[in-house]
Amino acid sequence: MKTITTNKLKLKPQGKARIFFYLMSFSFVSMSLHTQSIKNDYPITPVPFTQVNIQDNFWQPRMQTNRDVTVPYTFQKSEETGRLRNFAIAGGLEKGEFEGIYFNDSDVFKIIEGASFSLQVNPDPKLRAYLDNLIIKIVAAQEEDGYLYTNRTINPNKAADKGGEKRWTSLRIHHELYNVGHMYEAAAAHFQATGKRTLLDVAIKNANLIDSVFGPGKNMGVPGHQEIEIGLVKLYRVTGNEKYLNLAKFFVDQRGNAEGHKLYGEYSQDHKLFSEQEKAVGHSVRAGYFYAGATDIAAITGTKKYDKALDKIWKNIIERKIYLTGGIGAEPKHEGFGPDYELPNATAYTETCAAISLMLWNHRLFLLQGDVKYMDVFERTLYNGFLSGVSFEGNTFFYPNPLEADGVYKFNQGVCGRSPWFDCSCCPVNVVRILPSLPGYIYATRGEDVYVNLFIGNESAFDVNGKLLEIEQKTNYPWDGKVALTINNNEPVPAHLNIRIPGWLRDEVMPGNLYSYVTKKQLGYTLSVNGVKQEAIAKNGYIVLEQNTWKKGDHIQIEFDMAVRKVITHEKVEANKNKVAFERGPLVYCAEEIDNPNGILNLKVNTNDVFNYSFDNDLFGGLGKIKGTATKNSKSTTFTAIPYYAWAHRKVGEMAVWINTN
Repeated sequence: MKTITTNKLKLKPQGKARIFFYLMSFSFVSMSLHTQSIKNDYPITPVPFTQVNIQDNFWQPRMQTNRDVTVPYTFQKSEETGRLRNFAIAGGLEKGEFEGIYFNDSDVFKIIEGASFSLQVNPDPKLRAYLDNLIIKIVAAQEEDGYLYTNRTINPNKAADKGGEKRWTSLRIHHELYNVGHMYEAAAAHFQATGKRTLLDVAIKNANLIDSVFGPGKNMGVPGHQEIEIGLVKLYRVTGNEKYLNLAKFFVDQRGNAEGHKLYGEYSQDHKLFSEQEKAVGHSVRAGYFYAGATDIAAITGTKKYDKALDKIWKNIIERKIYLTGGIGAEPKHEGFGPDYELPNATAYTETCAAISLMLWNHRLFLLQGDVKYMDVFERTLYNGFLSGVSFEGNTFFYPNPLEADGVYKFNQGVCGRSPWFDCSCCPVNVVRILPSLPGYIYATRGEDVYVNLFIGNESAFDVNGKLLEIEQKTNYPWDGKVALTINNNEPVPAHLNIRIPGWLRDEVMPGNLYSYVTKKQLGYTLSVNGVKQEAIAKNGYIVLEQNTWKKGDHIQIEFDMAVRKVITHEKVEANKNKVAFERGPLVYCAEEIDNPNGILNLKVNTNDVFNYSFDNDLFGGLGKIKGTATKNSKSTTFTAIPYYAWAHRKVGEMAVWINTN
C-alpha cells in the first residue's frame, strides 16, 4: 500500500483495502477503516460501519433519505445562510463580512463528516467534487500559522458577538476550539473516504498550532464547549501522533483546575476536576461530549482516575435525570440538566444534539466495560430521543424534543411543528453524520467474542481473530421481535456469539428505578440453531452461543416476545404523578390530537385496561399503533398512540407521552 507522507507523519489511506460481498444482484464495496496502529485501545472493538450494509425496511429508507435529501439540503442551507461563504471571504476568494453565529464553521464541518461517511459506502462523483471545491475554501481560510476561525479572520473588529478581537481571549464563549474539534472529525472521515489529505493537512496544521499554544507551562485555558477532545483522539487515530492524544488529555484534566484559568462553573462542567465530579450538571451537549472524550482518554491511556466519575455521573443521569425517550437536558434556560428528578414534559429541552452525545458516550462505555446496560440506553435513545429530531422527509427538524405539546405554545427554536432550519442549526447537521455511521453500532468484537447489540437487517463481513466472519441479519424489528442470523463465510470461523437481550424484555425500562412497568412481567424469548430449539444460556444480559466454529449455512433464529407495556415514574418526579406512558419493544409511544379528536391533555386512561397493538400499513409507510379506551369528562372515548419519533408530521395539535390516569 502506498504511504503518503505529510507533515512528517506517515498516513495510510484505506482506499485499496476492501472487503467485497454481494447484495442481491449487485456488488457492494465495503472499505475497512485503517488508522495508524496505536499502543492501547478499547478492549472491545466496534465493527466499522463500512463493513456492515443495512438492508431493512426501517433504517435503510432513513439512511437513503439522509444521503439523497438531508446532506444536499443542509449544504444548500449553509450556502443560503453564508456559512460556506464565510470560508471564501476569510480566504480572500470573495469579498464581504462574516454572516451568522460565531460557531457556524462547525456546522459545515459536521456536514462534511456525514457526507464523507456516505462516500465511504456510496461512491458519488458529484458529492466528491462538491467537497473538493468546499475544501479549497477552507484551505484558503486557514491563516498562515494554522489558525482557523472565520469569525475572527474576516474582520476582528466586526466579529460576531465580539468574538474576534484577540485569539484565545474568550474560550468560554467563542468556540474557537469547539469548531476545530468538529473539523478534526470531518478531516479524519474525509481522508478515510477519499485518501485525500487536503482537509487532513488543514487539521494537522491547526492541531499543531493549538498544541504549541496550550498545555502545561503555556496557555492553561479550556474550551467552554467541549468537542476538541473527541476530535483530537480521532486525529491521533489517523496519524498515530501521541501529542494529539496528550493534548486531549490535557483539556480533560485541566477542566476544573483553577491553576491557569478562571473556572467557568457548572454550566461548562468546569467547577471541579473531572475525577471529582459526581453529578451531571450544566449544558447537556457539552457534558455528553466531555464524558465521551474522557472515556476515550480512559480507554486509550489506561488511566483509572476517571472511573468513579464516569460511573457516578452515568448513574446520576440514568437514575434521576433522563427522560423516558432517552432525551437529556430538562431546562431550556441553559439547555441542560436540572436538579434530580426535575423532568417537566412540555418544557423539556431534550436537544437532538444531546441525545446524540448520550449515544456516543454510552457506546464508548460499552466498548470500555462490556456491560449490556449501556447498549440498552443507546437503543432507547436511538429509536426515540434521536430519531424524533428529523422528519421522514429529511428536510425538517426538531431542536428540542418535548414530551408534551398543546399545539399553541412556542418552545425555544421553533413551534410545535418541525422547522426547516434554525439560526443555530447544530442539530440538523449532527443528524447528517450520525445516520450514515449507524451500521458501526450493530456489532463489536473482543477476541473470539462477537456482540450483536442492535437488531437491524444487514449483511456484514468482519474480522474475528484474523478470519472473516460473514453474518446476514434479517428482522422486522422494532415491529416484531423475530431476528434471524445466517452465517455466510465459506471457511469455518471460531467465535462466541453474544446476542443482546433487550432491557425492555428483561422487565427493565432502564437501569435503576427512575422508571418501572406497571405490571411486572419478564417477557420470554425462544432460540433455535440450525432448526433445533435450544435452551438459551443467558449471561450478563446476552444470549451466549459458544459453538466452536461457525460455517456457511449455519442459522440462528431468535424471537423476543413483545407486548404493550405501561410505564410509571419514580414518585419524586412531580411532572408524571398520576400519569402513565406506553411502550412496545424499544419504542416509546405518544398520543396526538389528530388521532384523538377530543384532545389529549385532559384525557384519562385506566391502568388496568387492556390496550392493543396493531400495524397500520398506510401511515408513514407503515408503523405500529396502540389502541384502547380513555375518558374525558367521565365520558368514554377511543384512545390511539403512535411511536414518539413519528409525531408532528401531520396537523399541529396536542401531544403527550404521559397520559393522566383515573
